[in-house]
Amino acid sequence: MRRYPYQGPGLNPIWVIMSINLLIFIFALVDQQWVRELLALKPAKVLDQPWTVITSMFVHAGFSHIFFNMLTLYFFGTFLVNLVGDRKFQLVYFGGGLLGNILFILVTLFTPLREALINTPSGLVPTSVVGASGAIFAVGGALAVLAPNTRVLIYFFIPVPLWAAVIFGFLILSFVSGVAWDAHLGGLVFGLIAGYIFRRQQFRRVRW
Repeated sequence: MRRYPYQGPGLNPIWVIMSINLLIFIFALVDQQWVRELLALKPAKVLDQPWTVITSMFVHAGFSHIFFNMLTLYFFGTFLVNLVGDRKFQLVYFGGGLLGNILFILVTLFTPLREALINTPSGLVPTSVVGASGAIFAVGGALAVLAPNTRVLIYFFIPVPLWAAVIFGFLILSFVSGVAWDAHLGGLVFGLIAGYIFRRQQFRRVRW
């Protein structure tokens, strides 16, 4: 498969995305409530705040949340950029994040799998979601198709095929309380489909 090593001039999309995430995380340390009110995705309010379908990808719930997301984005994202280039990487990342958030909205509002609103002493509070995990699972899904047997290190010392790391990572996280499994699923499905399309395109170029 053709590789596209990053070469300037221009901005590296991985570092741009990571920088925006970090800046918003730092700002949230100063005023977390304002950031969540303005940028977090709340299905019950999505018609009033449609921009949150995108902005929620740049908001994180805590240090471990942003650390592991950005660490995975750096390694997986750099690998995908080298395989398909900047534009296709951005398509996978933002397309997967968008589809994941849309699926989260649909599951939250139209199925009994989640309550759209939860009761609290002060009234009704909309369920919300934040994080780049759906977009990152899209990147992982694309790589699982494009380079399935590439070895990755789980916990930095357990070698497993990339496809297994992505799929089992999704399954394990799906059982963690408070994790938006549907956003992860939407991103993963988008990435798998994108990876399949990219692979077919590359195969056709080789054939001809």
